[in-house]
Amino acid sequence: MRTYTSLSIFAASLVAASPAWAAGKGISLANTDFVVFLGLVVFIGILIYFKVPGMIGKMLDGRAEGIESELNEARALREEAQTLLASYERKQREVKDQADRIVTAAKEEATIAAEQARADLEVSLARRIAAAEDQIANAQAAAIKEVRDQSVTVAIAAARDVIAKQMTAAQGNSLIDSAIAEVDAKLH
Repeated sequence: MRTYTSLSIFAASLVAASPAWAAGKGISLANTDFVVFLGLVVFIGILIYFKVPGMIGKMLDGRAEGIESELNEARALREEAQTLLASYERKQREVKDQADRIVTAAKEEATIAAEQARADLEVSLARRIAAAEDQIANAQAAAIKEVRDQSVTVAIAAARDVIAKQMTAAQGNSLIDSAIAEVDAKLH
């Protein structure tokens, strides 16, 4: 294997030295192009000898594996975030539905309470109207009784005056005696 490597380096140096041949200087250490080429070939040879391309490949493979694992982790985190987002959106919909139900129930309760208050007010008004009508009827009956009593009093006074003017003393005494006899008959 070393012979193949040495031969390949020599062949590459001959091919690369062709510009040096064209310049007319040949293969010599005085030709700077040739010296730079030889340094490059030796550097590449040292890199190959110490298996640097393999190490670089391993490093690149490790880096690729690290990137791939980070991508897989990012995918998993993204899926978890999407699941969490869907869960929160579902919970938000549930809370919104519950809030709508609460508002609807509150409106129904307010309507029922308003109807109940209206009915209670109507009952209260009917009770007050009935009490007022009773008071009016009582006041009317009292007024009628008072007017009757007053009219009886006035009629008695008028009758007394009329009787007193038309009756003589003898007629008055006979009326008194007959009244006393009537009372005496009713009491005994």
